[in-house]
Amino acid sequence: MQTVAVLDFETTGLSPAQGDRATEIAVALLRDGQIVDRYQSLMNAGRYIPSNVVALTGITNEMIASAPPVATVMREAVRFVGKHPVVAHNAGFDRRFWQAELAMLGERADHAFACTLLASRRIYPHAHSHKLSMLAEMLGLPRTGRSHRAMVDTEMTCHLWRRLQGDIAQTYGLPNVDHALISRVQTTTKDKVPTFLRSLSGR
Repeated sequence: MQTVAVLDFETTGLSPAQGDRATEIAVALLRDGQIVDRYQSLMNAGRYIPSNVVALTGITNEMIASAPPVATVMREAVRFVGKHPVVAHNAGFDRRFWQAELAMLGERADHAFACTLLASRRIYPHAHSHKLSMLAEMLGLPRTGRSHRAMVDTEMTCHLWRRLQGDIAQTYGLPNVDHALISRVQTTTKDKVPTFLRSLSGR
């Protein structure tokens, strides 16, 4: 069974292009529907966290001051992820920080990312919101703690990934809903997703 690395960043802001940096990362290795290993750490990139971000995440400047250096954490994280394909909710955000932080260290960051936000828009088009917490509530997924902390959001994304796999498999009779398939779903227009998935199952 395929292993995927589900990850989430907390950061000082929205864009590394604007000088924002990572403050926390969490990664869970998900295999056969089960979390088999976890990595989580705060990190100090020498950036001040604005008060509105502190209020959102609960990560304070005092916490970051005593955290390990960003270089140490990111090197550990990339070794932990290895060659596994990556999953994230709103993956464009996490991929930008993943690539930016690793680029500063001269590390390769060419991992394939699948996005549970984009996939959920195709599979659950009726949802009122595709925010992670709202999807978790709509689908009755387990809540693991306060949103906007990296491991909590990572574990919630794991639950959503498994639910997406299960719902696609059951609805369309597909035995193997893997990272590559969901990556194709997320780039297919909403109206064409059912036809695409039925074509794979012969239904």
